[in-house]
Amino acid sequence: MDSWICATCGKSHSGFPTSYGYEAPWTWYTIPESERPERSLLTSDYCSIDDRDYFVRGCLEVPIIGRDDPFIWGVWVSLSATNFERERKLMNDLERINEPAYFGWLSSRIELYPDTAILKTNVHARGVGSRPFIELQLTDHPLSHEQRNGITTDRIRQIAEQEEEKSQRVEV
Repeated sequence: MDSWICATCGKSHSGFPTSYGYEAPWTWYTIPESERPERSLLTSDYCSIDDRDYFVRGCLEVPIIGRDDPFIWGVWVSLSATNFERERKLMNDLERINEPAYFGWLSSRIELYPDTAILKTNVHARGVGSRPFIELQLTDHPLSHEQRNGITTDRIRQIAEQEEEKSQRVEV
């Protein structure tokens, strides 16, 4: 893989992608497609299901050893109803960066790792127009380890190859 096409900008880039994202939280995909319009609300940043499960999209950043820019997983995190409403209320408030972190459960299944939908997170608000920073709470999970210690460019290549293989699978 010498180059790749960005799903966001549509342009070709050289090297390996340094970010992957999920369009919806895992739970949303478990709803029958015909029921989604009446049971859920999904935007590029927020999701609610059955008026009882609430999710926000954020950036789980992993340091790349020897580089300034991180590797980013664009993931979804569940929030309590109170924190979900607070996050939405403050989305255009410059003071949002002073908010304490919200607790959440990672709600994206990153298939390259053991089950990631069981991981506890801290959701940190960032400046207006930026998605929250998702910090995994300390565990022995490989993704938590990578977020704390960073990954190499060889690991980025491995992720890119696994993601490419996954996207080429054909459902029968």
